[in-house]
Amino acid sequence: MKIFNTDSITEQWPQSKTEREWVYNGLDNCVTLEVLGALLPQLDNISGSTYSFERDMQGPVLDINMRGIRIDFAARNRAIDEYMQIVSRVEKHLDLIIREGVGSATANWRSPDQLKDLLYSVMGFPEQKFHGRVTVRRDALEKLAQSYFMAEPIVSHILCLRDIWKKVTTLKTRVDSDGRIRTSVNISGTNTGRFSSSLSEFEEGGGNLQNIEERLRRVFISDLGKKFAYIDLEQAESRGVGAICWNKFRMSNYLDACESGDLHTTVVKMTNPAMPWTGNPDEDKAIAEQPFYRQHSYRHMNKVLGHGSNYDGKPPQMAIHTHIAVDVITAFQRKYFGAFPEIPIWHQWVKDTVWRDGFLVNLTGRRRWFFGRRNDPEVQRAAIAFDPQGSVANILNQGMLQVWRLGIADLLLQVHDAILVQYDEEAEDEILPRLLKTIVVPVELEGGRTLVIPSEAKVGWNWANFANDNPDGLLKYKGHDKRTRSENTQTSILDRGVHSVS
Repeated sequence: MKIFNTDSITEQWPQSKTEREWVYNGLDNCVTLEVLGALLPQLDNISGSTYSFERDMQGPVLDINMRGIRIDFAARNRAIDEYMQIVSRVEKHLDLIIREGVGSATANWRSPDQLKDLLYSVMGFPEQKFHGRVTVRRDALEKLAQSYFMAEPIVSHILCLRDIWKKVTTLKTRVDSDGRIRTSVNISGTNTGRFSSSLSEFEEGGGNLQNIEERLRRVFISDLGKKFAYIDLEQAESRGVGAICWNKFRMSNYLDACESGDLHTTVVKMTNPAMPWTGNPDEDKAIAEQPFYRQHSYRHMNKVLGHGSNYDGKPPQMAIHTHIAVDVITAFQRKYFGAFPEIPIWHQWVKDTVWRDGFLVNLTGRRRWFFGRRNDPEVQRAAIAFDPQGSVANILNQGMLQVWRLGIADLLLQVHDAILVQYDEEAEDEILPRLLKTIVVPVELEGGRTLVIPSEAKVGWNWANFANDNPDGLLKYKGHDKRTRSENTQTSILDRGVHSVS
């Protein structure tokens, strides 16, 4: 074995690429071991438990990183073509508005400098700044659209184009040579305990697959002979908030509401009392799923509103995120916090605790320190979000670890409060009940109460929801799925080779 004295290494030595890699890998291992030796004695019961759990997660996460998900190239190309047609149409509308409405030369919506010139110099709107620098970030443009009537049509077109182009960029992500996209999941990627994901470590393709929206999921398909199950924890963060409030104050209004029905539909009813509600839970949920803003339903936007209110979001900020009027949100929060007074009490408890101690320990035993100014509203909001988000992440990850250890399904993705797996479709009715049972992780609460976040599964051969034009999409599993795979998704070697470099 060749021995290197690292004290004598210079930029000129070693000369060969192989020896440089030996040195790099050797230092990587040795320094990591030295750091471990220094850190282990500092672990206490709380941090030691977190460390042990995250070590256990390395197996399933490596499985996710290495396996990847198959891509339906034909579906991907169709989606790209459809989006590019929309881009072309919206660009023409924007050019017409600028030329005819503003009387100015057209501006390239991709160029921040040209947009700054159009909005702040030509149209004379007040400059919006971020960290002292003039910006045309999304929040800056939304503020202009809310404040100035003349800005609204231009901003709406720019944001629409940006949103669509982000989808196109996602769809054009490089695919690995075997026709799969991979992601690199980071176990300790966030302060809350949630995973993050980024470019694949194994091949040239890949990216963040945790934030793929519904309309783009059609291109992800199961292997031949396999079928997807998308297993979701129902109302997980809301139940987490309810459990926290029960533990701290023995107030059960919110947790009881979470466990008694669809809370998000209830929020839609509170903000839209004039909609034709029937009193039937299934029918009312269908009403709440009607389109509201772009691809989002009333239920989705009101889910955002409910979560935002739980995390101390104020009406002006929530209006930007939900596209619901400020006065409607103000009236909603008055009713919401009146029905669930434990939530604002919890908000104040978090602020007081962080101010006093500088850290929190969440429902599942993870500790987080807060190093910013303890009375900073941003620090306080992060502290409020930490417990429910981190606790749900830990509960899901523990369930995912149990599913992985069963060995009856391939783990493909973890998506915040859900996992995507594939399994032998012929054994579906045997496998699915076991998966749904295994992923549930009861959490013992104070006062003899137990938090059980139920799970449900949607099954299909691609990751998008079932529709008339997507018969292979995900349908809720109710004990048996009579469908058979309708599409021929075998991909030729030539097809993979052509599209992997696109």
